[in-house]
Amino acid sequence: MTKKNSLSQAPRRRLSWNDPGVRAFIYQVLILGVVGFAVWYLVSNTLHNLAVRNISTGFGFINREAGFAIGESIIDYTPADTYGRAIWVGLINTLRVSVVGIIAATLFGTLLGVARLSKNWLVSRVCSVYIEVMRNIPLLLQLFFWYAIITESMPGPRQALNPMSGVFVSNRGLTLPALQGDALDWMVAGLAIAIVAIVMLGHWAKKRQEATGDIFPLLRVGAALLVILPIAGWLVSGASLTLEFPALTGFNFTGGISMSPEFTALLVGLVLYTAAFVAEVVRSGIQSVSRGQWEAAEAIGLSRARMLRLVILPQALRVIVPPMTSQYLNLTKNSSLAVAIGYPDIVSVVNTTLNQTGQAIEGILIIMAAYLTVSLSISVFMNWYNKRIALVER
Repeated sequence: MTKKNSLSQAPRRRLSWNDPGVRAFIYQVLILGVVGFAVWYLVSNTLHNLAVRNISTGFGFINREAGFAIGESIIDYTPADTYGRAIWVGLINTLRVSVVGIIAATLFGTLLGVARLSKNWLVSRVCSVYIEVMRNIPLLLQLFFWYAIITESMPGPRQALNPMSGVFVSNRGLTLPALQGDALDWMVAGLAIAIVAIVMLGHWAKKRQEATGDIFPLLRVGAALLVILPIAGWLVSGASLTLEFPALTGFNFTGGISMSPEFTALLVGLVLYTAAFVAEVVRSGIQSVSRGQWEAAEAIGLSRARMLRLVILPQALRVIVPPMTSQYLNLTKNSSLAVAIGYPDIVSVVNTTLNQTGQAIEGILIIMAAYLTVSLSISVFMNWYNKRIALVER
């Protein structure tokens, strides 16, 4: 029995430099030690230098009164608010332009990528020229160009362009009519329910098509839901809802909703620049699908639009999504160039904060943490989506 137990025991692992596992462990410990020592040295040296110069450290300044105005804010803000709220306003402004920019660049870039593969020679060449021009001009120069176009080439509010009723374009930006009233919350709730319903219908329609081959008209039904459910929310609420038109009072417009020149120039620059890269990602993804898929889809009588939507794009997405993630991250990080044209994003607000408080290191850490959090959130979502659409091997 003793002999059997001794034979069944696993042989002891000897510590030897010739063992790859031992070497790997030692290398990891050494690298971790070097990194830890470097971090300790930098932090301790920085704290010592700050102490010698009598510069206070810490994030206690966040709770102090800011004392400066922010020209553009979705949430309520006054100079009497704290630095923390001012930084929050800057972060919301960054998220605002990033989210709208990602959606617009995706739609416009996808259209450009598909159009570049068009059999129409003129359409294909125009898209190619646009993509090459926009990709090879630095984004900062494009932002300066669009900002100059809006602020210097557009007329003042009194001579504002009025392409349609309630819409005004001037050197103060773009002014549009806006919905006002207590029923607006109900309409937003109806819109949210419609989006959830469309997502659920999409899952059901996909399973139904795989089982029966029948195509559910998801686009038409989804568009109907986006219109009907918000209207239903307004009717159910019984609350008032009015369409407020902007009006010229003095030297500017009041009422409605306004997009500042800074926001407009930043958004236009980011979208037009990023869309050129998105177009190339979409084009390469579509061309990665074998010619046989096109021929098979054409053989069963599908139109070119249905070929793209039902056969080609679902397969191309597996190639498109990874580089598209990089473009979304680039757009978000490129929004930091807003400080060059005066848009109050988080970089601009924190720069003002650190100039007043002298907390340069803390301010830079706040900016880094904000962009890191947003970028990691985008990466996590896109990785989840990429895994969801990945081919399942049998």
